[in-house]
Formats: sequence, structure tokens, C-alpha cells
Amino acid sequence: MNARQRRGVILLVLSALAAVGAFAGVLSVIRDVNSKVGPEVTAYRLKDDIQPYQELTADRFQRISMPRRWLSATAVTSLSQIRGKIAVTRLEKGSLLQTDMIVDRPALLAGQQEIAIMIDASTGVAGKIDPGSRVNIYATFKAQNDKGKDESRVIVTNARVLDVGKLTALDPDQSSDERRRNATEAVPITFALDTADAQRVAYAESFAEHVRLALVAGGSQTTLTPGDRTYTLDQDR
Repeated sequence: MNARQRRGVILLVLSALAAVGAFAGVLSVIRDVNSKVGPEVTAYRLKDDIQPYQELTADRFQRISMPRRWLSATAVTSLSQIRGKIAVTRLEKGSLLQTDMIVDRPALLAGQQEIAIMIDASTGVAGKIDPGSRVNIYATFKAQNDKGKDESRVIVTNARVLDVGKLTALDPDQSSDERRRNATEAVPITFALDTADAQRVAYAESFAEHVRLALVAGGSQTTLTPGDRTYTLDQDR
């Protein structure tokens, strides 16, 4: 073997050693990254803002993968965790969904039933009534004849709100009788009521001129005497 051949062999050996060293370096980097990152798990990110007390649905979240070690213990990792839940605070677009952001939707008690009615958004809700709120339900009725009197009546006290729906534009093609509230937008409100109160609410929605809600202060209960349930204008004269 002459000098040129020896140099060639040495270069080949050095190249092989360099390749082995580079490969070992890459493996070391990969092991280091894996040790710092760890296995990935599923998480869910909000596509858009969600307002407080809105019901959560799967289409409002984007599924992503991220290292388990970077995910908090309260992160939602399965959409089954949001079934029957509502947002407890305003949830912002891009945020990772956490279990402490959501609560169970209020449930019916024994003997209660759900009933939903449309309430004028401007006069009946004003953005301050949420699931779990307690409200008094008022209805106003026109006098049936010239001898009668227009009347305001408290038809239900301390009604528990189960759900507040989305703002809905009322149908402009409805008859004047159906649109006697003269409202352009309304919100469906779902209550948990016993049978008698559900009948009162259904009657008021069908025949009252207006149905309004009055928010009851938290922790308090409204108590009315029979004479306090109705009001006519001449009572103040």
C-alpha cells in the first residue's frame, strides 16, 4: 500500500468516525428533547369567545396535541367532560379549556318541569339574568271591556332560570296579535316550575300584553300577600 492509498484509508476511517459522532449527537439531542417534552396528549382550544352561562358544544372547540408536562391538571382532554356543562365565566378565543371554567347545567328538582318562553330582550332580560338566577315573572293585561281596568299581575315568584338562549329576531310577518309586545328581538328563557306555575306562565305568554322578568337578589326570596299580586293604576290615586 503506497502513501496515497494509506491517506485514502485514513480519510475514510475519519469520515466514518465523524458520521458516527454526528449520529450519536443527533440521538443525544432527540433523547434530551424527549426527556424535556415527554408524550403528547389531547387538549381543546376555543374557536371563538363564549359568553357566561352558555351551553358548551363540541363544534366550539379545536382539538390540538401538546406535551403532557405543559398541560395543567385541570385541562379538558375529552369532549365527554363538557356534556351537560355551561361556561361559568366568559371564555376567550384561543384559550385552553379547563374544568374549572365550566359547571353543570342547573337541573330540575322533583315535581318540576321545564318551560321556555320568549322574553323581550330590552325590557325583560337586559343581559343580567343567567342560569341559576331567581326571578319574579310579571304580566300586564288589557281590560276586557270599557268597565274593566288594565292590570299588572305577579304570576310567579322566585322562578328558577335553567337556561338563557340566544338573541333571536322576531318574525316580521307575524300577525299584530302575535306581535303585541312590539319587540323586534327576544331571548328564549327556560324555567324550572311546578305544574301550576307553568300553566300561569303559558297563559301569560299567550294572552298578556307584556311579560317581564324582575331579578331577585341572590339569597333572598320574594314573599307576597294576595293583595300584592295585582296592581291597577287607580291604586295610586
